[in-house]
Amino acid sequence: MAGLQYDIQSIGGSTGQAILELLPEIAARAEEIEQSRQLPADLARKMAEAGAYNLSKPSAIGGLELPPLDFLKIISTISEADASAGWCAMIAVTSTLGAAYLDKPVAEEIFGPQDVITGGVFAPMGKAEDKGDNYILSGQWQWGSGSPNCSWLGGGAMIFKDGELLKFENGAPYHRMLFFPADQARLIDSWHVAGMKGTGSGDFAVEALTVPKERSISFIADEPQDGGPLYKFPLFGLLALGVCAVALGNARAALEEIRNIAITKKTPGGGRTMAQRPVVQVELARAEAQLSGAFAFLETAVEAAWQEANGEAQISARGRGQLRLACAHATETAADVCKTAYMLGGGAAVYASSTLQRRFRDAHVATQHIATAPAVFELAGKVLLDQQVDMAML
Repeated sequence: MAGLQYDIQSIGGSTGQAILELLPEIAARAEEIEQSRQLPADLARKMAEAGAYNLSKPSAIGGLELPPLDFLKIISTISEADASAGWCAMIAVTSTLGAAYLDKPVAEEIFGPQDVITGGVFAPMGKAEDKGDNYILSGQWQWGSGSPNCSWLGGGAMIFKDGELLKFENGAPYHRMLFFPADQARLIDSWHVAGMKGTGSGDFAVEALTVPKERSISFIADEPQDGGPLYKFPLFGLLALGVCAVALGNARAALEEIRNIAITKKTPGGGRTMAQRPVVQVELARAEAQLSGAFAFLETAVEAAWQEANGEAQISARGRGQLRLACAHATETAADVCKTAYMLGGGAAVYASSTLQRRFRDAHVATQHIATAPAVFELAGKVLLDQQVDMAML
């Protein structure tokens, strides 16, 4: 694994080193990951044992509780080896944020084991009927990334009582995320897609499942029980950071690959290497500047928000807006860079044996995620122009 953007050996104690040692295997198995349409169980377990899923877990239950910039660095580095593996790690890591909102005994039950793999979908695609101490949950959730390897899943659900939909104080539908053992869900083989094929992001469903209320959280109505600065970061901000970390790592690998190809590959009939062609020199230089700029903007936004989180107040709308803007910009830029690498790869890049086409496809799935989609630019623009904005969306 040459040309890594970050040196993660010093991050999280032994975790960074353990993940670093796994990267060659992850990269070597990229085609297997894609063909399997999910992360192979043995590889998912090795990543769990390395601590790759504990990055944002509260330290009170044995997690690393790393600053967001370290989370970015590790997820981006895994994604340089393979974007689907990085994506599965990112989803497992962000799912552990729920532990900060749960009573400690419940958090330990779900998230406590050091090798546990958790996942879920925040979007309220389910329906939960309030039955006193429990909810009765039914629903089907899309985009259940990594769910085939999970021990616990979470699903967002609209909350009903006596058949009536409950609402937040602002009149919006009231919803919570409910956690349940993964073996109580039905996994649906629906993940037949263009990119990020190896993430196992199929649907999962439950029917009339009893879930104790203590295993539910609201990222909107509830306050974190863990007071660490990490949990002052908004859910959407950390999720967006994870998505763009995958996109950036994927693009860094694509750029490194086309650079190596350009140095060694000769153009037909000319005897020159690609690296000697001015158009290749220009396009590669532009792509390098774009990608490095996106990394720099993102790091600046993350550090600024982290400084605010370490203060007494919550992160400001400006800080949240800049974080979301930097994430959306990074994801879009990463896709552009992968396109450049793919185009420079020429006809050879269209073959399934070329990783450039996979990097290209994976990049353009990341741009479709709601946390980094083009609509985020409108949200960030409202903040920049001092317009009213729903803080829950930031």
